[in-house]
This record gives sequence, structure tokens and C-alpha cells, in this order.
Amino acid sequence: MKFATVSLAAVFSTAGAVEHLNEVRIPAGHKKRSNVLSPLPHTYLMKEDIPDNWDWNNIDGKSYLTHHLNQHIPQYCGSCWAHGAISAFADRIKIARNGEGDDINLSIQWVLNCGSETAGSCYGGYHTGVYELIQQFGYIPYDTCMPYMACSADSSEGFCPHVDTSCSAVNTCRTCNTFSENGGDCVELDYFPNATVAEYGEIETGFMGIFDGPETRAHKIKAEIYARGPVATTINANPLRDYQGGILDDDSASTSTNHIVSITGYGKDPDTGKDYWIIRNSWGQYWGEMGFARIAMGKNMMGIEDNVAWVTPGSFTVQNVPCSEDGKICGDEVHGKKKMKFLSQQYVDPSVKYAEKQSSLRIKK
Repeated sequence: MKFATVSLAAVFSTAGAVEHLNEVRIPAGHKKRSNVLSPLPHTYLMKEDIPDNWDWNNIDGKSYLTHHLNQHIPQYCGSCWAHGAISAFADRIKIARNGEGDDINLSIQWVLNCGSETAGSCYGGYHTGVYELIQQFGYIPYDTCMPYMACSADSSEGFCPHVDTSCSAVNTCRTCNTFSENGGDCVELDYFPNATVAEYGEIETGFMGIFDGPETRAHKIKAEIYARGPVATTINANPLRDYQGGILDDDSASTSTNHIVSITGYGKDPDTGKDYWIIRNSWGQYWGEMGFARIAMGKNMMGIEDNVAWVTPGSFTVQNVPCSEDGKICGDEVHGKKKMKFLSQQYVDPSVKYAEKQSSLRIKK
């Protein structure tokens, strides 16, 4: 499998003998970096429309974020790209549901099983590749179908050589009924909750965005986060490794990137007036500020404003077709009840609501 390197060389050396992998890589099969249909938030939100402080982890005391993750257990896997991309995606689903109901968490392991050509592996990948992969397959299963194992086909870490991570039906959604010594086995599930991708892209990293000043670029990212939710972005992880809290602002830090995180909000320090991004890492809650960090805004600190990716959901399952515990009966008539169907919630892009509001204002005039 061939990868095209996005930024730095494959391995970074830090103090001592420890070497760190560059986890930002574009697989050869990732051909479509964007699929944009709706107006982008920065085209209809002015700077005065956006508050100085916005944190999806604390909107009037309520969190709209899904659970924290640690990409490095049960063994090391360089899957930050999948964690950042899927975390932002799942958060946007939660926002669309107004934070109600049980969290919908999506299967990162399925991405590793099926995304080697398009999205990546334990040896690196790219956020928009994840979204292209989901559009190619037409779905991503929920993580109760396929929990994270930190393994891909090319990894020999820990128990990975003994795990089947091929892309197959049983490695998309499965269940096991009892111990094998008692006659049990594991079977694929043909009916399973899933989510789809409607649109995705990066915030003008091509020709149209290269002449943006720092303030304009920050506005585009803030508008995207404020209107639609967290985003995924590349970043230089080296200054993050020993981060102990506070606003990280180091002008000597390289803007070459080797890691992917999500940006879940932004703020302004009341004492210094300094603007900052709030990032969520995939190293667990023992790291940083309970898994988060604050990074200076408007100066492309550590490359954080260079490759910012966004995604919008298409639909997501809110009522499943029930299966028996052993997975062998799904949706058939049981106890006189008729066969059930999946129910999905359709995502409505904020631009639709904005257009309706503008139309209403024009009518009133």
C-alpha cells in the first residue's frame, strides 16, 4: 500500500530514543477531498454574528460532545486521523439531536478494517479520507457493532497479528452468543444502526483560501464550528506531548503537522484578551486539561489552521430493527408483531434555516 506524505518525514525523533510516527498521510485511494453542496457558514455569518466564546462542551452548562477516546490502547495505533474525524462527526450528530438520548458513537475500528486504501491505517491517514470512505460504503456502523481494537492489517503491535481486521460483513457488525467451548460462535449482523455522510470538505486550503489573512481564516473556522459543530484538523503534536495546561502560544513551534485532533470550540481569555482554540485530543483524559488543550488562535500555531476538515451527517438510525441475542433472527415477525423497519433522522443543514429566516425577513419588508 502506498501513501503520499502530507507534511513531514515518516518518523520524528524527540528527546531520548523515542521516535514518533507522522500520523498525517493521504492514502493513494483518497481521490475526493471534498463534496460540497450547501453554502458554507462563513458565507452567511458575519463576524458580529459569532460570539467571542463558544464551547460545545459547555453550552449553558450542557455538553454536546460524545465520549473521550484514547487511540493508544489496548496497544499503540497511529489512528489520530480516524479519531479526530469520527469524534467531530459523532459530535455533530449529537448537536443535531439537541443533545438528547443516548450518545451515538461510531465505529473507528470499522474505518481501520475497511479504510486502508482510502482513509488510512495504524500507520497514519487523513480526516477527509474517512468521510470519503463512509460515502463510498454508504454508511458507518455504530461502535457497539465493532469496538475499537487499535489494530489494522499492517500492524504487528500487541495482539494485532492474531486479529482478523479484513473488510468483511463479520468485521462490520457482529455478535457472539456464548463461549466456543459451549458451542458458541460469532455471526455477522445484516441489520445494524448506522450513520451516513451528506457533505464534507476542508476550509479553503486550495487556491481560494491561500490569500486569506489570519483574521479571515480564523473567522471561517469559527463560523464553521459555531454553526455546525466541531471540526478535525492537522497539527504539530510535538509541543503537545508535555502540555501541562493553559493557552499554548509558542511562536518557535513548527507549523509542519504530524497529528490530527478535533477543534470543539474557541474562546477569549478574560485577563489577557488572547483568542484561542479548544482542541480535543485522542490521548485519553489523563492528558492535558481532561483531554482538551487551548491553542493560540489567528497565527496558525503549530499548523492548526492549515487543513481544517468538516462533515455533515446525512442520516442516522434512531430506531433499529431488533435482532435476537445470537443475531440469527432480525426483524422477522415475533409474538404476533409485524416486521419492523429502521427509522432514521435526517440532518438539516443550518444554511436551510438561515435561508428560511432571510426569506421571512424579506416578506415582512
